[in-house]
Amino acid sequence: MSQKISLKGRALRYLAGREHSRAELERKLAPHEEEPGQIRRILDELQAKDFINEERVIESVIHRRAARFGAARIKQELAGKGLAPEAVAQAMAGLNSTELERAQEVWSRKFGGQVPAEAKERARQMRFLTARGFSPEVVRRVVR
Repeated sequence: MSQKISLKGRALRYLAGREHSRAELERKLAPHEEEPGQIRRILDELQAKDFINEERVIESVIHRRAARFGAARIKQELAGKGLAPEAVAQAMAGLNSTELERAQEVWSRKFGGQVPAEAKERARQMRFLTARGFSPEVVRRVVR
């Protein structure tokens, strides 16, 4: 006998796992909405009680991703969460200042800090860092 979970219960379950933006919760809850406007009312209530907080979502993503990914990749993830562009831009300003150190750390962990001897290996390392979202300028500085 399975018990049906309320929409609010589902939202709280998602929020218990990690921080979610309002847009993410709307997307996840949409298939379970039974009457129009139900999701909006529940999310308004959760936001009023500070269960949904954009700043915490941004901090959470940066905390989880900054050690492994570049600013471009993190910015893309934040944008996909439907967060306010101004809030994302403000968070990116702080992240860009540490981009070089973070890229060097990722590169050292992956490649042992060995500067590549041949062009093929250098290109492979550069592709790796670029795919992680580090800027081309930072990637060039790290691999040289």
